[in-house]
Amino acid sequence: MMYPLVLDLAATGVPVAVACRVLGFTKQGFYKWCAKPISDRDLEEAHLINAAYDVHTDDPEFGHRFIADELHACGYEASERRVWRLCSQQELFSLTIKRARKHGKKPGREPLEVDTSMCTIRRQCPS
Repeated sequence: MMYPLVLDLAATGVPVAVACRVLGFTKQGFYKWCAKPISDRDLEEAHLINAAYDVHTDDPEFGHRFIADELHACGYEASERRVWRLCSQQELFSLTIKRARKHGKKPGREPLEVDTSMCTIRRQCPS
């Protein structure tokens, strides 16, 4: 947000109207921000993140779906998608590890071998 820059420029003697015009936004928006620098949504999300963090520290195996259920049980109104976004931003992930594929290979085809000296590509023959 560029509004704090306008405050700094105004402290050095630059008129607010000039600073807003140069930075590309309105004086009304700047004065509205001065009256309330933290929006209701930011404040609500901060409380929601704090509650999600508390739920996650109580049981680290919980993923975003279970955290959303717990928050709903505690009285918070938030969609599962919003809880997912906030958990992703705060890196609150489940500690349950999912099994990976064997050796990371997809079944069905053998790997390609690249012969750089001849610039040809051929299939590896099983030996």
